Amino acid sequence: MRSPALKRLVIKSSLRSQGVSPDWEAILAPDRERWDALREQASRGPRILVASSIGGSHGSMTLEGALAVALTLRGANAHFLLCDEVLPACLPCDVRLYPDQKQFVKYGPSRDRCLGCFHPGESVYRPLGLTIHHYSQFLTPEDRRRAGEIAASLPFGEIGKYSLDGLAVGEHALAGALRFYARGTLEGERYADPVLRRYLKAALLTTFATRRLLQAHDYECAVFHHGIYVPQGLIGEVCRQEKVRVVNWNPAYRKQCFIFSHGDTYHHTLMSEPAARWENIPWTPRMETQLMDYLKSRWRGSMDWIWFQDKPEEDLKSVAREVGVDFSKPCVGLLTNVFWDAQLHYPANAFRDMLDWILQTIDYFSRRPELQLIIRVHPAEIRGTVPSRQLVVDEIKKAFPDLPPNVFIIPPESQVSTYVAMMACNAVIIYGTKTGVELTSMGIPVIVAGEAWVRNKGITTDVSSVEDYFNTLDKLPLGHPLDEAATLRARRYGYHFFFRRMIPLEFMEPAEARLLFQLQVSGLDDLQPGRSRGLDIICDGILKGTDFIYPAEQDAGGRQ
Repeated sequence: MRSPALKRLVIKSSLRSQGVSPDWEAILAPDRERWDALREQASRGPRILVASSIGGSHGSMTLEGALAVALTLRGANAHFLLCDEVLPACLPCDVRLYPDQKQFVKYGPSRDRCLGCFHPGESVYRPLGLTIHHYSQFLTPEDRRRAGEIAASLPFGEIGKYSLDGLAVGEHALAGALRFYARGTLEGERYADPVLRRYLKAALLTTFATRRLLQAHDYECAVFHHGIYVPQGLIGEVCRQEKVRVVNWNPAYRKQCFIFSHGDTYHHTLMSEPAARWENIPWTPRMETQLMDYLKSRWRGSMDWIWFQDKPEEDLKSVAREVGVDFSKPCVGLLTNVFWDAQLHYPANAFRDMLDWILQTIDYFSRRPELQLIIRVHPAEIRGTVPSRQLVVDEIKKAFPDLPPNVFIIPPESQVSTYVAMMACNAVIIYGTKTGVELTSMGIPVIVAGEAWVRNKGITTDVSSVEDYFNTLDKLPLGHPLDEAATLRARRYGYHFFFRRMIPLEFMEPAEARLLFQLQVSGLDDLQPGRSRGLDIICDGILKGTDFIYPAEQDAGGRQ
């Protein structure tokens, strides 16, 4: 066990390394009396739960602290929720941090991650003087005993499907374990059983604590990051069951922008969003230029928070030489996702999982020698925040030691421009990538075999069964690209997706890659109503349930 002195030293070191940003003590200093008066007045307003949970998440603490202040300035009584070192597994844990997995199996994050999470996080929120709840306040010895018994007794193969009082506890526990291992399956992992059980116990403790918190306090809405994995996924499950409105958010792709969604994670809600919200927006040459300029920028990521290729190869002849494909013959593209990312249940999936889809597709094209299949493996497999430990190329080699001669693979480390290669294709098949939004805006026909957000928009060919999928492939090659009307519809959706659903917050500025963004405000006035259109839209959505849609089409030049 660590001594108290050593623990304090570790915490202080963590505070210094993280920068403990933002410094609300300094930000509020010129307005302290006014803030205290506004906070007292707002204490009688509608209660909003800002369920940050993970104090070590710089991005979450930065944005959600700013939201709590902004909501207070609008008369809401904002409460925070933080895990105080009680969960045996959680989102910040991944296998890279535990080269000796036996240590994680034995101790979980308690001896390392927790020390740099709870206390640093609470130190950020404490100067605000708002209510901070801790998980342990709402857990009884019986809760802990029951969570331990359930996690220990369930058969390993049944954990992912486990439901508690109608809540998908097992699904989020499994998603958390898959993220821990950075794999789409737990097969072959020596310690998969105890690790998954840790995530299940954590999911159960989160469920019990959230349920008791909601019984003790009457909240209008709960807002928190992401909405899946452990613990956030379980907070959402309980809130929905208890009829507390849920708002989830994530950093968007464009710099200084964020995606907010009502009711559930955007991974789910973007698939079912009504077309009426975007299909009739007025279309102008300025909007078209704004969209197409942005889509072109994504080839290099110059307008985005994160990008995966600094110097992509954009010369088609060079691409052809590297890949070995003959672009004078009909080509069909296939774009993968990262195996482990957002492993949730999607009822529209035709295939068991992405790997099943990839392997069956290769087998199909092995019998269509007149077509060339170009598989572009997502660069995030090796360049993402959590590099994948299950690689598409390795899985293909297991199933096809000798790849069919008309199937070509662009590996994740390749600098070949995904866009150049796909735009040379007759059609592109996707599973869940957002690139379908971009390609259809460029007139490229897209077939959706999984849970991509472009699905159900009247833009792509969406398949719902394996038979339907192969019947669709039988029609390849297509005789022409998307027609003018379909391309315009795709661009309207692309504009909605990239400029209206991605809400700008100009006071969230890019930081070094590890932190992604940082708060830049000089005082309370920067977060007052009327100062930031994007912030007003977000706060109205949280307080009133209005749509999280930024009317970018009304801006004279749009916001980038």
